[in-house]
Amino acid sequence: MTAAAVMTYDSLVEDVLSYLERTDDATREKIPTFIMLAESKISNEVKILGQIQVVSSNMEVGNPVINKPARWRETVSMNITVAGKRYPVLSREYEYIRNYWPTATSTSVPKYYADYDYDHWFVGPTPDDDYAFEVLYYERLQPLSSANQTNWLTINAPQLMLYGTLLESMPFLKNDDRLQLWQAVYDRALGALKKEDDKRSVDRQSVVVER
Repeated sequence: MTAAAVMTYDSLVEDVLSYLERTDDATREKIPTFIMLAESKISNEVKILGQIQVVSSNMEVGNPVINKPARWRETVSMNITVAGKRYPVLSREYEYIRNYWPTATSTSVPKYYADYDYDHWFVGPTPDDDYAFEVLYYERLQPLSSANQTNWLTINAPQLMLYGTLLESMPFLKNDDRLQLWQAVYDRALGALKKEDDKRSVDRQSVVVER
């Protein structure tokens, strides 16, 4: 049996040109922008299991600031290991943590975390040991490019990627007649992906409850 075809960055570019029935350089040069805009749009409109990642590391004694991983989008959960047992670190607002633990130089076992900025978390109390921790988070997908030919969307949701790119091309091409068409097929593909992912989430929760 032959392997199923997988969308790549290069094949997406050619498909977009074919669907748009355009061969001019001006349109070809804009396609990377259309793809980038489509990735951003999809990322903002749906959170899927394919975007969930796990990072494990160790806290630094006396330092309440922790680096987030590259392409972090949103934190799902954090836990910490203390004396061989895992405990949840609860999400709180930054101001809550500073009021709860106003003296950053005082140390203890962290109970809470907050977004300090886009690239860092803030925990409180300030760690008194180099505790192992694990974070479950939503990741922004690796952007497509000539150097990165595939990502989760091209492998698992190629229709959505194609229709999203075509939709983002409409303002540039000023083709209002096709705008509604691409919006409709994009919405159907997005709805199908959300429905499939919702089912996986329910199945996952059922397994957790049964245990």
